[in-house]
Amino acid sequence: MKRLKNVLILCSLVAFSSVSAQEHCDESTKKEDKKDVLNRLSIGGYGEVVLTRNYYSDQWQRYSNAEKYKDEKSHGRFDLPHVVISLGYDFGKGWSFGSEIEFEHGGTGSAVEIEAEEAGEYETETERGGEVVLEQFWIQKSFSRAFNIRAGHIIVPVGMTNQYHLPTEFFTNYRPEGESTILPCTWHETGISFWGRTKNWRYEVQFLAGLDADRFDSENFINGGSGSPYEFKIANTYAGAFRLDNYSIRNLRLAVSGYFGYSFDNSLTKNTKYKDCKGEVMIGSFDFHYNSRNFIVRGNFDWAHLNDSEEITQFNKSMSNASPSPKMAVASDAVAAGIELGYDIFTHVPKMNQDDQKLYLFGRYEYYDSMAKVEKNVLDHGWCGKQRMALGVNYYPLKEVVVKAEFSKRFYKSQYNNEPSVSLGIAYAGFFTK
Repeated sequence: MKRLKNVLILCSLVAFSSVSAQEHCDESTKKEDKKDVLNRLSIGGYGEVVLTRNYYSDQWQRYSNAEKYKDEKSHGRFDLPHVVISLGYDFGKGWSFGSEIEFEHGGTGSAVEIEAEEAGEYETETERGGEVVLEQFWIQKSFSRAFNIRAGHIIVPVGMTNQYHLPTEFFTNYRPEGESTILPCTWHETGISFWGRTKNWRYEVQFLAGLDADRFDSENFINGGSGSPYEFKIANTYAGAFRLDNYSIRNLRLAVSGYFGYSFDNSLTKNTKYKDCKGEVMIGSFDFHYNSRNFIVRGNFDWAHLNDSEEITQFNKSMSNASPSPKMAVASDAVAAGIELGYDIFTHVPKMNQDDQKLYLFGRYEYYDSMAKVEKNVLDHGWCGKQRMALGVNYYPLKEVVVKAEFSKRFYKSQYNNEPSVSLGIAYAGFFTK
């Protein structure tokens, strides 16, 4: 009987030890799984805050009646140009996911209120302007470093700013004006991308929905054509884009990019009078980036052409007032060119240099014209052609944080008033997980 008792006690101890070991093993597995999930997860983003004082009129008639508004008082603005949250995950076996949600100019908001002064009627109040945009949402399969396929809502890498649009990748408080005026910026479309990187080259080729000619206008050329006022993106016609970057020369990146697509049929409004109108959009772009000897130099040149611009102008102006179309004239050609140079003076201050802090003095010049060339019966707005100069500083206390200050001035033809301004901003860009 005593021996049986001892056997039972021993069996109980073994069973308890097994259960405890299994529980410990399960707990360890859970911790390892949780750690693995966190290692696969990436969370990041970027954001900008800007205060600007504009020493010119903010009246919308300031170009059509320039003399009247020549001595207008200055006006100030606070702005949140872009606040972006990025979320990505590596599923393993070459599959990954990426997304970005962007709040432009503080997002948007409205509320329903009962107005006491109007017999208790319900009214919708707009409390905040701006936009909330799903800028990226894609799934990717990576076969190798040299070949990847990405499908979903993706960035169109045409032009320097679309590819490099983080606030730490340009000196001015706002993105370079030329490219962000005549091209969609940041340009994002739903489609499929094939891309890869070798030793000295990076390539990307995309198949996309075409732009919507209803959304083109005088001041911004094709900029508005990438958006959609509907709950879906019209894709009656298609487009292709490419980008090629070269890194053969040390500290220098050279790139060319381009786009071709049809735009006129991407509308819910139809008119048989314009059945032969295609609205082909063609874009060619060159940009470069040099970073060495405490200097950063960046530059770009963009040319864009729109076929059938006269027909598109006539069609858009004939649309009803309820239409989301700007109903404005659009040019056949637009151009943007810019160059900026910055020098890190903290390289000569040992304490700051050792702490990896940087202080760039910079200058920027750009020229852009959203109506560089117009068809015979399209009105050319002379004020669409602008030169802009900016001088300022960028202070980096950390790699991911930058404080910006600048003085800038837009120069117009003699019949218009120049537009000086002063801006101060702070921005960040980085990942919160590794």
